[in-house]
Amino acid sequence: MAALSSARRVVIKIGSALLVDRDTGALKTSWLNGLAEDVAWLKGRGADVVLVSSGSIALGRGVLSLGVSELPLEQSQAAAAVGQIRLARAYEEALAPHGLSTAQVLVTLEDSADRRRYLNTRATLGQLLSFGVVPIVNENDTVATDEIRFGDNDRLAAQIAVTVGADQLILLSDVDGFYSANPSVEPTAHRFDIIDDITPEIEAMAGDAGSGLSKGGMKTKVMAAKTATAAGCAMAITEGSVLRPLSALEQGAKATWFTAGIDPQAARKAWIASMKPAGEITLDPGAVQALHSGKSLLPAGVTHVTGRFERGDPVALLSSDGHQLAQGLTRYTAAEARIIAGHRSHDIEGLLGYPGRAVLIHRDDMAL
Repeated sequence: MAALSSARRVVIKIGSALLVDRDTGALKTSWLNGLAEDVAWLKGRGADVVLVSSGSIALGRGVLSLGVSELPLEQSQAAAAVGQIRLARAYEEALAPHGLSTAQVLVTLEDSADRRRYLNTRATLGQLLSFGVVPIVNENDTVATDEIRFGDNDRLAAQIAVTVGADQLILLSDVDGFYSANPSVEPTAHRFDIIDDITPEIEAMAGDAGSGLSKGGMKTKVMAAKTATAAGCAMAITEGSVLRPLSALEQGAKATWFTAGIDPQAARKAWIASMKPAGEITLDPGAVQALHSGKSLLPAGVTHVTGRFERGDPVALLSSDGHQLAQGLTRYTAAEARIIAGHRSHDIEGLLGYPGRAVLIHRDDMAL
């Protein structure tokens, strides 16, 4: 079973019902302060932390006195706009006393479906984490419609976990794990401590048991688990209403862990290796040696570029004799790669007319 204390990069999903009082629409400040203590504890252990937080619409409802009934799209978007600024400020104020900086990142389904926008999201989140920032991610409900939305933050959290290469995803929920049936209507339902394989039988057990303020049910949590574990990220479902839910989980609180049989980096490398290359890049002997020593590919080590590819496409990396050494995701288009091939990284802006990334293919995006 995974332990939070061993996590290198963890994504935590917070449901609306945990953050916002259903009756008053007010923020649960004491609970949020307890969560902030837990985040500081994880950061103190050296882990990167990303929070995927619901709550903007629920907070906006309270401010606009809209109640808890289903809202028309326009009212839902307006509530999100009002609530999001309050949500971001609340996280900033809760984490600042622990010396932690926050960032707000709003995404839509299109940001993961479009390759370029996905890469930009990944780069931004990666840079924020390298700065020690705690990103607060939410779906951009002010512009998302039913056709272009994740629909719930369980799925969004799983996608973010994949995007940032997290090794653990924690869903803080109003239930303490995955049950064989809905425990509120089936007294004989039992909770699973560990699920190693998401079988059709497991999927059939999932029911829709969401709260009045949240959109997700158990089906979406199983979908999230499938996404996360396939990318090497273990996932836990645990009841989050206690004041320090992550500490409680670490100390043995009830939960269901969905295990991953491979670590995130290995899963990503296997995925890259399985893709059909859109082009080829030939390297000089110095670049070949650098790759074998675990370094990224710089433009200076490139002697030839063939094929038609865009940023983020897979390309084969060849030695001078045509032997394939590796496969990687390029950070430049084929046209750009041809221009900067053989040149130093500090020459890129002068050659392209705009600033570029120092590496052509980063070692994390490369499978030898």
